[in-house]
Amino acid sequence: DSYCETLPIDGPPSFRGQSVKYVYKLTIGCQRVNSPIKLLRVPFRVLVLHGLKDYQFPQDEAVAPSNPFLEEEEGLKKDSRLADLATELLMVATSRRSLHLYNISNTRGKVGTFCIFKTVYKIGEDVIGTFNFSEGDIPCLQYSVSLQTEESIQEEFQRRRGQPVSYSTHARHQEACLHTAQSSFSLPIPLSSTPGFTTNIVSLKWRLHFEFVTSGESAGTCVVRGSQSEAVTWSGVEQIEVDTFSWDLSIKVLPTNPVLASYVSQFSSTNSITI
Repeated sequence: DSYCETLPIDGPPSFRGQSVKYVYKLTIGCQRVNSPIKLLRVPFRVLVLHGLKDYQFPQDEAVAPSNPFLEEEEGLKKDSRLADLATELLMVATSRRSLHLYNISNTRGKVGTFCIFKTVYKIGEDVIGTFNFSEGDIPCLQYSVSLQTEESIQEEFQRRRGQPVSYSTHARHQEACLHTAQSSFSLPIPLSSTPGFTTNIVSLKWRLHFEFVTSGESAGTCVVRGSQSEAVTWSGVEQIEVDTFSWDLSIKVLPTNPVLASYVSQFSSTNSITI
C-alpha cells in the first residue's frame, strides 16, 4: 500500500522553542482480528520556504514536448518542478554578495569597522565577518560574536503581559584583540536549526550579537615598557579601566537542501510495527 498527504506550503516549519513547539508526526494504526490496535508514530522534519504558494509556472511548460515512453503523473511532475524552483530560489537569494561596512563606536570615539559580505544565509552555511581596528581611536581589548535566534510571542498568546523575548545561542566566537589591526570570525549555522519564520503565535528571527570590551584609557597606557636597552620588554598592566557595550545585527536564515538537512536526523529511515 502507498499513502500520500500534501503538506501546506505556507505552514510552520519544525521548531522546538522555549515557549512554542511545532512537531510533525505520521501516525499509523494497525489491527488484527481479536487483537488490540497498534500505533506507530514516525516523526519527520519540515522545512518551509515562504513565497512558493502563489508562484505561477510559465505557460510554455504546459506545451513542452514530453517523452511518450515515460509515464509521469502531473502531480509528481509539478512537485518535481516546485522542488527545483525552491532550490534555485535558495541559491539565488544566498549567493548575492555586496559589501556591508559598519562603524563601531562608543560614547568616547571610534573603535573600528566591521565588514560582512552578505546578510542572507541558508542553514549549514558559515557566517563570516572581519574587523578592522587599525583606524580606531579607542583600543579594543576583547570582542565576542554570538549567533542567536530571537523567539518572540505575539501579544495575545503571551503567558503574562510583557513576556520578554527568548534568545538562544547556536555558535560563539571570542577573541582578545589588543594591538590587533585586523581580526575575523566564522560561525557555522547548525543543520539542525530552524530558519526564520513568522506565524500568528510566534516569530523567530536570527541575529549576530556583538560584545566589545574597550580600554577606558589611552592606547599608550595599556602597556608598560620594562627596559630602555636594545632588548625592549613589554608587559601588560595589572589593572586597567574598561568600558563594555553591545550591538546587534539582524541577518536572515533560509532553509537548506532537504538532503543536507537529513544528515543530522536522529531517526532511522526504516520503521516497523508488529501486530
